[in-house]
Amino acid sequence: MVLRIKHFVVFVTLGCLFSCRQKPPSLSKIAATQIQIDGSLISSDSVEVFLHPYSKRLNQVLDSTLAYAPKKISKGDGEYNTTAGNLLADIMLSETQPIFKSRTGKDIDFVLFNHGGIRSILSKGKVSARNAYEVMPFENTVTVVALQGTSVRDLVSYLVLRKRAHPISGMQVVLNRDGSLKSATIQGKPIDDKRIYYIATSSYLVSGGDNMIFFKEALEVFETDYKIRNMLIDYFGKVDTLHPKTDDRFIQLK
Repeated sequence: MVLRIKHFVVFVTLGCLFSCRQKPPSLSKIAATQIQIDGSLISSDSVEVFLHPYSKRLNQVLDSTLAYAPKKISKGDGEYNTTAGNLLADIMLSETQPIFKSRTGKDIDFVLFNHGGIRSILSKGKVSARNAYEVMPFENTVTVVALQGTSVRDLVSYLVLRKRAHPISGMQVVLNRDGSLKSATIQGKPIDDKRIYYIATSSYLVSGGDNMIFFKEALEVFETDYKIRNMLIDYFGKVDTLHPKTDDRFIQLK
C-alpha cells in the first residue's frame, strides 16, 4: 500500500512538472503599419537637443566651400555632350587613372557614364560636398572593365542608337547628318578589334543598368571600391575653379 502511494505521488509530481513547463515562443501573426513621414509627426525636444551638435558639425562639413563654379553646370545644356556630363567623365578619368595604374600597371583608355546618373545641376557659385551628394546620391562605385575591341564597337553602336548625351572621356564619336556613325576613335586612334580596352564606368552600368549589356562581355572587371560621390568630393577639394565645357567628343555633323 505504501509503495502504491509513493508511485502515485511520483506520477502526480511529474505530471505537474510537465504541465507547468512553458512552451517555446512561436510566431503566430505578422502585422504592419504604414507611418506617414510628414508634418503631423511631433518632434522630440530631447532627441533634437542630443543630435544638435552632430547635425551642426555635419552641416558645416557638407556646406564648406571646396571649389567655385563660374557658371551653371548642367546635363541639359547640350545635345550629345554637356557641361555636367563632360566634367564628370573627365573627373572619373583623372581620378581613377592613378589608382588603376598603381594596382594593375595599366592605363584607362576611356570613360563611359550614363546621362541619367547625374541627378542635379551645379549652380554658379560655391561648390560643396553637399553638391556632390546631390549630383550623385547613389552608392555606385567606379569600376574598370576590360573589353575586346569588338565589344567596344557594340558600345559605340549603343551610343549611336540611343542618341543621348551619355558622358564619355578619352573617346570621340562623330555622327553623320542622318544620325549614322561617321567615326569613332579612342585616344585619337581608330578602334582595334583585336585590342583589349580598359573602360572606367559605374558599378551600376556594369551590372546591366541602362541596358548597357555590352559590359556583360567583359574579359575582366576591376572594382576600385571608390564611390563616385567621393571621387567628386576629392576632385572639388583639389581645384579652385571648375572649368566645364562642351566640345566635339560626341557630336553630329550639321
